[in-house]
Amino acid sequence: MVTQNGSSITEFVLEGLTRKPELQLPLFLLFQGIYGVTVVGNLGMILLITFSPKLQSPMYFFLSNLSCIDFFYSSVITPKLLENFLWGQNVISYNGCMTQLFFFCFFAIAECYMLTAMAYDRYVAICSPLLYNVTVSPKVCNVLVIGVYIMAFLGAVVQTIYMTKLSFCEDNVIRHYFCDVIPLLKLSCTSTYINELLLMVVGGFNVLATTVSIIISYIFILNNILRIPSAEGRSKAFGTCGSHLTAVGIFYGSIVFMYFKPEASSSMTQEKVASVFYTTVIPMLNPLIYSLRNRDVKTILKKVMGMKFRQPQVSNQNQ
Repeated sequence: MVTQNGSSITEFVLEGLTRKPELQLPLFLLFQGIYGVTVVGNLGMILLITFSPKLQSPMYFFLSNLSCIDFFYSSVITPKLLENFLWGQNVISYNGCMTQLFFFCFFAIAECYMLTAMAYDRYVAICSPLLYNVTVSPKVCNVLVIGVYIMAFLGAVVQTIYMTKLSFCEDNVIRHYFCDVIPLLKLSCTSTYINELLLMVVGGFNVLATTVSIIISYIFILNNILRIPSAEGRSKAFGTCGSHLTAVGIFYGSIVFMYFKPEASSSMTQEKVASVFYTTVIPMLNPLIYSLRNRDVKTILKKVMGMKFRQPQVSNQNQ
């Protein structure tokens, strides 16, 4: 990529989460722990759903895909962040930066649409339970998941292609801990009008389309739940939606704070904190939220853990 003054930027320097040397090691240990929990939690959820006959339903099919997205989503960002804590400055090649930007956009958009597909699943389960097996058949589930990844791919391709059209001059220090859209736009020495417009149009469409779909689904769900005569029935219905609503609230809250707040109120520190939530903390929280709030998952986990701890005792007794 050649810039306007004839120079060429072949690499960027990621500023990182903080410049304070005394915080590097504690933050490295903290985020290493978060990433470890993320990997174990999401891969564990995928394996649990894949090999447990009781969890072979559309809801858990979508949940396993969400765990897959969260695992890769975190893996795109966190290893580079950990490297930054160790070495102080983190150099990333131009091609590496554009690759990271593509996969970040891909998995962020995929998360939005997967949460929407899960809201649709809950809507059908509560509002049309008799037609559930027909309406959310395996074929429909596969079509929805394929649609999720197609929308994610299109959004990521558009953002990445137009980012590569920009020129970057002498300043190659990204004031962030990964290659995000806004920090890269601030580095460009050419007009970013089209990119900013795309960010608002594509990003706004994805957020608005998924948010409105989720809200409409839950309006119908709430209306249907309030008609259930027994308190126990209402509590059970709310319980099936609680995990999903918690995940949606945390994810969309941090996304909206990051990308749709007034420019005058923007602070790089606030933006980094918001980014930490939706790139690092949320992929860790999702499997915890679903494993702690979902009865079926908790039951299977207890059985698996019980079998694991009983086996050594049996072998000791045989000895």
